[in-house]
Amino acid sequence: MTDPAGTGTSSSTSPTYAATLDAADPLAAFRSEFVGAESSLVYFDGNSLGRPLAVTGERLRAFVDEAWGGRLIRGWDEGWYDLPLRLGDEIARVCLGAAPGQTTVGDSTTVLLYKLVRAAVDARPGRDEIVIDSDNFPTDRYIVEGIAAERGLTVRWIPVEHDSGVDVEQVREAVGDRTAVVVLSQVAYRSGHLADVEAITPVVQDAGALVVWDLCHSVGSVPVELDRWGVDLAVGCTYKYLNGGPGSPAFAYVAQRHLDGSAGPALRQPIQGWMGHADPFLMGPGYQPSGGIRRFISGTPAVVGMLAMQDMLDLVDRAGMDAVRAKSRDLTSYAVDLADAWLAEHGVTVASPRDPDLRGGHVTLRHDRMREVTAALWERDVIPDYRDPGGLRIGLSPLSTSYAEVHAGMAAVRDVLAGGGASRAAQEHILSGP
Repeated sequence: MTDPAGTGTSSSTSPTYAATLDAADPLAAFRSEFVGAESSLVYFDGNSLGRPLAVTGERLRAFVDEAWGGRLIRGWDEGWYDLPLRLGDEIARVCLGAAPGQTTVGDSTTVLLYKLVRAAVDARPGRDEIVIDSDNFPTDRYIVEGIAAERGLTVRWIPVEHDSGVDVEQVREAVGDRTAVVVLSQVAYRSGHLADVEAITPVVQDAGALVVWDLCHSVGSVPVELDRWGVDLAVGCTYKYLNGGPGSPAFAYVAQRHLDGSAGPALRQPIQGWMGHADPFLMGPGYQPSGGIRRFISGTPAVVGMLAMQDMLDLVDRAGMDAVRAKSRDLTSYAVDLADAWLAEHGVTVASPRDPDLRGGHVTLRHDRMREVTAALWERDVIPDYRDPGGLRIGLSPLSTSYAEVHAGMAAVRDVLAGGGASRAAQEHILSGP
């Protein structure tokens, strides 16, 4: 990596070097705001589940005592009803480069993906193909296959190797006058490859199709400019770099032109629920979709599930996405340097782009023992996750991860590879988060 601390030394394997990087890190002070950051545990899985912020416990207690316990059902009139839209606008402002009125929070990523892909397919009648890459996250692939079966469509696969990602020329070759929608991830969940959203989006649109971008592994780690890039639709989760907690609801973005009908018929989502009705409390016969992004809400929103991410959005806003991205690049570059110095001799290869401009917030290291290594690391309170084939994935959340933590964790990987592994029982209990 470069020498951001100006140490004048290339000895990245030295603990002193890591300490010097931490001392020069303009975001270092934010680490103390996370629960557990003061412990010796090494957390390499912030791209699956972010650490909670200490202030979030206070928010949750206050909600139980005051908003829920004190105001009870009056809370719907006092803010809960509009919370999915207000929180969606905040995610859009801080992380998505999107104007208000185009983003809502609610449901899981899977459900929101279904809504957006189905809406996009239905908006392109006469086209019978959905395009998706072969290494996209399982939910994305399963949703696409299910919708294709429902609507009598064909799935066109873009072949992608596990250690790379989709590029603009592959998309250009895959799309045509039969393409209804293309589904892609900005950051590949396995390799960390960063797709060129700005270049790929117009290629899809020039073919007359719509594109749905999955931002699960990029939002809060990689700057996004949905409006400027002309993106049609996007979805993302909030429990990774937005630290919303296990199962916190996802978000959906629909460009204004697809809500107001200025780019053709307004998109109509397929799961018609009462909260997306033009007048939810009329409760009359027949469904009339609400105007704007509210039409993509179906049922009663998960208010409790939306509480924690508000604290992380405040933190990201204070830090600034450009600074977050700069540290993310440096953290992952440091991990690659240590892998080269310590792990290559054990046969470990870097299964992520080496160019930080082509890499998101995680690095995958490949070796045929990595499931065993991951289990052994968990027993030592070093927590990465595992992805077949043979991939140990190191997710580095910039605001909660220190360089010293990266150094300690990579040293533990080295030691496990050089020594013994974990028990069979420990290996069988490795659960990989999304």
